[in-house]
Amino acid sequence: MLEAKSKKAPNGEPAVRLTQLEQEALALREAEAALRRQNEYLTALHETSLGLIDRLDKEELLEAILERAARLSGTEHGYIYLLEPGDEQMQIQVGMGFFKSQLGLRVKPGEGMGGKVWQSEKPLLVDDYHTWDGRLTDRSLDQLHSVVGIPLKYGSRVHGVIGLASVQADKKFHAEDIAILGRFAELALVALDKARLYADVRHELAERKRTEVTLRESEERYRLLLESSPDPIVVYNMRGRATYVNPAFEQTFGFSSDSVFGKSIDFVPEKSWPETRDAIENMLRGKKIHLFETQRLTKDGRVLDVQISSTLYRDQAGKPVGNIVILRDISTQKKAEKVLKQYHDQLEELVAERTAELAKTNRQLEQEIEERKRAEEALRKREVELEAQSHHLEEVNTALKVLLKQREDDKKELGENVLSNVKELISPYLDRLNKSRLSTDQKTLVNIMESNLENIISPFISKLSSKYFNFTPMEIKVANLVKEGKTNKEIAELLCLSKNTILFHRHNIRSKLRLKNKKINLRSHLLSYDK
Repeated sequence: MLEAKSKKAPNGEPAVRLTQLEQEALALREAEAALRRQNEYLTALHETSLGLIDRLDKEELLEAILERAARLSGTEHGYIYLLEPGDEQMQIQVGMGFFKSQLGLRVKPGEGMGGKVWQSEKPLLVDDYHTWDGRLTDRSLDQLHSVVGIPLKYGSRVHGVIGLASVQADKKFHAEDIAILGRFAELALVALDKARLYADVRHELAERKRTEVTLRESEERYRLLLESSPDPIVVYNMRGRATYVNPAFEQTFGFSSDSVFGKSIDFVPEKSWPETRDAIENMLRGKKIHLFETQRLTKDGRVLDVQISSTLYRDQAGKPVGNIVILRDISTQKKAEKVLKQYHDQLEELVAERTAELAKTNRQLEQEIEERKRAEEALRKREVELEAQSHHLEEVNTALKVLLKQREDDKKELGENVLSNVKELISPYLDRLNKSRLSTDQKTLVNIMESNLENIISPFISKLSSKYFNFTPMEIKVANLVKEGKTNKEIAELLCLSKNTILFHRHNIRSKLRLKNKKINLRSHLLSYDK
């Protein structure tokens, strides 16, 4: 209806009015979208804040915070670096999407996105991580594009870095995402602070007893602590009536909380009452009972060894209103101590036995050492005697060397005399025979006699007949004729033997000279012995 009326206006003003309406409508839609995003953002913050109340596990809290921040920013990929006290590197301890495979990644100040944010202590937005100069060299990170990081800073110290990333090139983060991530970073710090507070809950409970409001808050934490304690705990009023027992007490002693509430717990053995009364009196006088060892009964009558720690708790006016008793079952420890003592006693007995054995061994060693000393003394005397004998043998050896040298000289002189006699007494007659009229066979025999005489006085025959070669007389004759260049036929005729016999002796000669199956001329080898 409005648009139809504007078209009928003659002066153009309705068209201007229509444009203004469109702009206002567009602004309204943007405002609605912004309000919707703001509502989603506040809802996520509210739900995450409620999650901090219900959850105690640090990693679960951080995962929930990171998941909601990523969902608001339209991504599935996020990470949280944490810096542990005393460490020089931050480590990814929480990751989603792409960063689930990067858990455990460590960076130093100035390395990559996490290290840069840690170093600068300021938010950092990178449009394209793939081309960013400060990127890590790990090739598996090439999938990342737009990346944003916020420091988890508490006081003057950075505890970690929370960040989001996109693996799509067209997905970019903006200042609004930094603001959203900054608020979730505050929640992450709250989660970390809560984790630290949970570890120090006992200390906090002691400090928050000043006002009723603080007391009521502490009572819930105190109850959680008591119920999660592995040690049995009983809370008494000043009349000795039980007002609370934790699950560990029920499990250890078998009494249910309903059966003992408002009553005295009858679990003190008769023999333990005197020491128990003394402990109660000391506690009422303001003394703390710490690790007091005694015994208590279970519902089924079993006796347990326990350590008891107890202290009074007071109201706002400082008046004692009851006491808390913490019991620790040390029955197993006592049994172990008893076994350990038995083992210790046995060990002492073994040590005593071993000491006696060692003493006996030492005495034996002393005797052996004394015997060895006597043996060494006898050995030294024997060495002196052996040295004297050695000296005597050296003198005898010297004398033998002189005699051997003399024998060699005599042998040489004898050889020279034989040679001289042969040349003077035999050689002239052989020459006369050669010059006389002899047949061919006779001349050959004379030549052989002359050659044999030369061989007799030469080293050749001596070598062949030596112990090394062990030639027979016939083998020496054959070897000598081979050396003279005679054929097998000629040797057979001269020695009046068959040709096969000569071949047999040649075979034995080659075997003894180690020439068997070798292509070596026998005559050439025999001639080498004259050198």
